[in-house]
Amino acid sequence: MPNEPNPKPKPELSFEKGLERLDKIVQDLEQGDLPLERALELFEEGMKLSGNCRRQLEEAENKVELLVKKAGKVVAEPFPPNEVEPPS
Repeated sequence: MPNEPNPKPKPELSFEKGLERLDKIVQDLEQGDLPLERALELFEEGMKLSGNCRRQLEEAENKVELLVKKAGKVVAEPFPPNEVEPPS
């Protein structure tokens, strides 16, 4: 039905597809020849995509773990987000 009160939300795009779509939106907006209403629609879509991509990156970052040998055991520790080299 076209006038469903609660339509199903669109499935979330993969990070790569979301980034591709976001890039296309930026290109379209930078051209500056869109009607205001369309530009606002694209801006809103871009903000949602940006948030989804950021969340997906944060989730991936949280899954990355460093394996550290401690007392003869391999222990998984969360990966520090800004650390370049693993601890010695």
